[in-house]
Amino acid sequence: METKMLPVGIEDFEEMHTDNFYYVDKTSFISTLLCNRGKANLFTRPRRFGKTLNMSMLQAFFEVNRDSKDLFAGLDIAQEPALCEEHMNTYPVIFLTLKSAEGEDFVEALARMEILVAEECRRLSFLEQSQQIGLDDRNDFIALRARAATPQQLSNSLRTLSRMLEAHYGKKTVLLIDEYDVPLDKAFHNSYYDKMISFMRIFLGEALKTNRSLAFAVITGCLRISKESIFTGLNNFRINTITNKLHDEHFGFTDIEVRKMLAYYNLSFAYDELRAWYNGYRFGDTDMYCPWDIINHVAELRADPKVRPKAYWNNTSSNNMVKLFIDKADNTTRSEIEELIARKSVAKVIRETLTYGELDKNIDNLWSMLFLTGYLTRTQDPLGLQSEPINLIIPNLEIREIFIEKIRDWFEEKLEDARIQEELQRLYRAFLDADCATIDEILHNQLRATISYFDNYENYYHGFLTGLLIGGAWSIKSNQESGGGRSDLILTTSDGSTGIVIEVKHAKKLEDIPVMCEAALNQIDKKRYKDAFLASRVKQIRVYGITFWQKSCGVVSAPAIDGL
Repeated sequence: METKMLPVGIEDFEEMHTDNFYYVDKTSFISTLLCNRGKANLFTRPRRFGKTLNMSMLQAFFEVNRDSKDLFAGLDIAQEPALCEEHMNTYPVIFLTLKSAEGEDFVEALARMEILVAEECRRLSFLEQSQQIGLDDRNDFIALRARAATPQQLSNSLRTLSRMLEAHYGKKTVLLIDEYDVPLDKAFHNSYYDKMISFMRIFLGEALKTNRSLAFAVITGCLRISKESIFTGLNNFRINTITNKLHDEHFGFTDIEVRKMLAYYNLSFAYDELRAWYNGYRFGDTDMYCPWDIINHVAELRADPKVRPKAYWNNTSSNNMVKLFIDKADNTTRSEIEELIARKSVAKVIRETLTYGELDKNIDNLWSMLFLTGYLTRTQDPLGLQSEPINLIIPNLEIREIFIEKIRDWFEEKLEDARIQEELQRLYRAFLDADCATIDEILHNQLRATISYFDNYENYYHGFLTGLLIGGAWSIKSNQESGGGRSDLILTTSDGSTGIVIEVKHAKKLEDIPVMCEAALNQIDKKRYKDAFLASRVKQIRVYGITFWQKSCGVVSAPAIDGL
């Protein structure tokens, strides 16, 4: 039997099956939805967890004038023949995915929204010729399809289409709106949020409230935007978030599903590494994997079984929320970030209902945002009352890498500050003058001001010190082979007059700092790291032993050595 292809970037349910892609069966979502639905049903999950594919699946199942029996043959939903007989291919369907409804300003974003509505009208072009459609609706439809609609026609477009479909088929319409909050997210980051929220309030409100042509609606997004800001007056509104047990396995991959996929491709040896990197998102009572990560990494493993995991999720977004969070962090929050990166938990009260306009009002809202969008998850402790704090952790190694990357970016931006630059110039002079007291003072200041992570010990401090020294008037070589080993840092001034050797150590406790500093100097001498300057004709060589413990450090230097 031909091995199925991995569906990298495939979000269309029909294409998934007709083109022989590997599919993780989520069709039980259909029966659970039908048995528990409201008039409007909102599902919030982080990005890249299969929301669009599930919505495409719903369209294939419900849409009238299709024959989907073969598509669903052998899948879980096919085990419920009575439900399939009643609902499969019996509803007119409107399907919009708003993930591309964005722009640098409101005019551009609205133009993209017009394009999406026009494309759906072209898909439903038979409505223009339907004898059951009234003249006013037909004229509105023609304008929408031609992207010549008035603002009012565009705002009312979903209600107009559902009314036309009911008139044509004699049956109420299923409305599918995918990634409904993307336009709001982009508007928030590009400073036209108020205009977009006003438009979306009418656009969705007209479709969902008192719409007699609506059978039911399914809406997906990353955030549960408050009813007060966008869904005002909407009753019978069912909301399913990452804290709900119902539907907890319908978005993302379960552990069993990942094991099954790895076995299918003869890659079971990679399970432990994949689990550490990509598992840990807790939805309801179930730990889930991000499908985007698993599919991409399994695809790479098939080509190279030795390939290492990487942050695929990181490459799908600018991760603005993590950057905003770190920018807003005060000393307390920076300490909490350090706790998270050290694989510890932080207790926070979470607000599940927010507006984008509230996100950057205080740091507590940003904690909630990071939880709701998948950058943080909760531990396995049971959920208490909504007013009680829950224990938050970074879900896996991938998200940890994203935090660390953004901290590095933040640190680099911080070093560009004029006041920091003045202090760094003092640091550079102190290294040239063997002023250990000034070096110690400035390193202490920077350690207290920055966000640190202590997983690799010397590696972290090595990177921290390199980042501080990178702007000096010298060349820097890191981990260069010299003498009988590899020196941590070798600096040569641009005029070639001075060479500097730095050995970095990490102490296990505060009182060990002086001993470790001396050990660093002894290592420089014993392993002849100064031999790195044999061919450079420097006039003098300075050597430093620097030891760190958490946010403390010690600096010692030996007398200058004449050039070699």
